[in-house]
Amino acid sequence: MIIKGKAHKLGDDINTDDIIAAKYLVSTDARELGRHCLESIKPDFSGQVQAGDIIVAGKNFGCGSSREHAPLAIKGCGISAVIAASFAAIFFRNAINIGLPFLELNSGDEINDGDLLEIDLSGGIIKNLSQGKTYKTQAFPGFLQDIVEKGGLMNWIRFKKG
Repeated sequence: MIIKGKAHKLGDDINTDDIIAAKYLVSTDARELGRHCLESIKPDFSGQVQAGDIIVAGKNFGCGSSREHAPLAIKGCGISAVIAASFAAIFFRNAINIGLPFLELNSGDEINDGDLLEIDLSGGIIKNLSQGKTYKTQAFPGFLQDIVEKGGLMNWIRFKKG
């Protein structure tokens, strides 16, 4: 699975409250949540995202409460993947549940805001097309790619049963 999009840089310790404020948790509509994604730290974030773009962050991305709304808001605003130095465990699980791929990369600080990236999930290869650099990370497991391709865990289960 290949993903291509523009990088949106964030720092360390981006928590679920930063990703989607508690006042929006009354909705489970991905597009509605996406309109408010990261607005507490980047008020114009959702307006800058184009479908397929990629978040590049530091360590401990998705820390905080266990709300599934956080990866749903990210996906709902058009982000196709998240690259970070590390992820909070609960974010990891929730991202899989809703079909949002993610990769760990310690050298993500070399990627600039706006760089064009291409991710090969199967090979664990991230290409920075703007800088002509290639990074190797752990491949995204095949069964998780299958869940992502089906749009999340519940869709995957329906597909397997049908």
